[in-house]
Amino acid sequence: MNLGENNITLGCENLLLTSSNATLNLNSNQIVESAYLYWAGSGTGDFNVKLNTVNITAQRTFSNISISSGLPYFSAFKDITSQIIATGNGTYTLSDLDISQTLINEQGYCNNRTNFAGWAIVIVYKENSLPLNQINIYDGLQSIPNALNITLNSLNVIDNNNAQIGFIAWEGDNVLAVNETLRINGNTLSNPPLNPANNAFNSTNSITGSTTLYNMDLDIYNIQNNINIGDSSALIQLTSGQDVVLINVVVTKLNSQLPDATIAIDSINQSCSSNVYTINYTVSNLNCTNPLSAATPIAIYANGILVGQTQTQNSIPIDGSENGQITITIPNNIPTDFTLTFVVDDNGTGTGIVTEIIENNNTFSQTISSWLPPNFNLLEPLTSCNEGFTAGTFNFSNYANQVLTNSTDTFIGFYETEADAIANVNEIANTSNYVSTSTPKKIFIRIENDHCFTITSFDLTTKNCPPIIYNYVTSNNDGFNDTFYIEGLRNIFLNFELEIYNRWGRLIWKGNNQSEDWDGEITIGQTINTSLAPKGTYYYILNLNDANFPKPLVGWLYFTK
Repeated sequence: MNLGENNITLGCENLLLTSSNATLNLNSNQIVESAYLYWAGSGTGDFNVKLNTVNITAQRTFSNISISSGLPYFSAFKDITSQIIATGNGTYTLSDLDISQTLINEQGYCNNRTNFAGWAIVIVYKENSLPLNQINIYDGLQSIPNALNITLNSLNVIDNNNAQIGFIAWEGDNVLAVNETLRINGNTLSNPPLNPANNAFNSTNSITGSTTLYNMDLDIYNIQNNINIGDSSALIQLTSGQDVVLINVVVTKLNSQLPDATIAIDSINQSCSSNVYTINYTVSNLNCTNPLSAATPIAIYANGILVGQTQTQNSIPIDGSENGQITITIPNNIPTDFTLTFVVDDNGTGTGIVTEIIENNNTFSQTISSWLPPNFNLLEPLTSCNEGFTAGTFNFSNYANQVLTNSTDTFIGFYETEADAIANVNEIANTSNYVSTSTPKKIFIRIENDHCFTITSFDLTTKNCPPIIYNYVTSNNDGFNDTFYIEGLRNIFLNFELEIYNRWGRLIWKGNNQSEDWDGEITIGQTINTSLAPKGTYYYILNLNDANFPKPLVGWLYFTK
């Protein structure tokens, strides 16, 4: 976007454009895989621009401060693959890149002749007629005038034919040619007359052949005689003895055939109260130039502790993948919430056995929470009066709320057996007037959370309550008070003894749990012709023969015919 070389041009703030265009012209058999927009300039940054009127906001930004002047410079990055694929060939205009105010406010840029702004698009495309190549893109913003070294690792060069290196650099001046070099593996690269060996950063464009790409370089060099078959690394060196040069992007194309293993957890199958997990996962070999060999090791870690190992079963082709499944047991000393990590190309010691294009993308982690049953409050036993042979009536409806300790848990129901509670069948309907025909008896409760259920219980018990004595007897067979009835006695106090006395203290009747209720008949000490007691007041002595009622109950009753 410079209208002239800033090393010889004054009035720099008036000689910068805010928009410019370039033409994309790929062949029909060249398919866009990725497209990256870079823009840069003097100052702290303008990170919102437009490309063909589409608003662009930087995804990543870079900054650099000149050692000699202390002035800041910036660059920005945006992945525009979808826009390039949608638009295709044609003219692309970048606009709204305006740093003029920066130059006005800080005249140091003009005084140092380091005023610039510009942009470029790096496109990675596929062409089936070409051999498999490894494309490395290195970006950032680093200044030279001294030396900049970049080491390319994870190479497996099998053919150096048409190997290339290219770069995007800013602020290079054609007239400054002091030790401006680009070297690979110690060999100086040149492309005369466009790029002499001593003037690598000279405002040129190797693609268009332009020598007036002011304050910017977009150059590509052939390096096939500077890298050897079998090389696993390469050293790139850039130098400048005088001119301030900012390296933004370095791209290499090598016929280096390597896999690139990645792994992802697809699903995790787990059970309640179990530390056994079955994991489905996928190993992929994407963005690579060689198949991934079978038996590539996979290590599984829980909070950094090795808990399982497996390996790929087959050779995974380029852009292919393989699904796998493994069942692992998490040690008891691992917390219930933990991080599960799968690492492909890891033999269990953190060491890989496969050379890959990218060595730091082999890991996939996921946080797991163990499924635990709900907690619950312990419930006190319920006690009611014995209604006969330990039967009782109970109200435990309020226990539905009392048993819960967590508001997110759900009370499901009450059950008479544990099997019913587990199966969630035969729920007790009447919990406020529940009759148990015998006690002690357990009542079971089912509680659920999002994944699990738990079963707890409480006891029903009965006690012998004081009997209620109805002391009026009318032996007229009208169905009311025909006998001496004592509520809460029979089948409860099984060993009771009841004695009836007349007003003179003579025993006239004696009974127990096997006897009928006294209906006025005299069965002991009869001295007159009739066996029915005369009308009047009588007295009873009731021995309950129960440890909780050691004293007999004594009172009067009135009998009438």
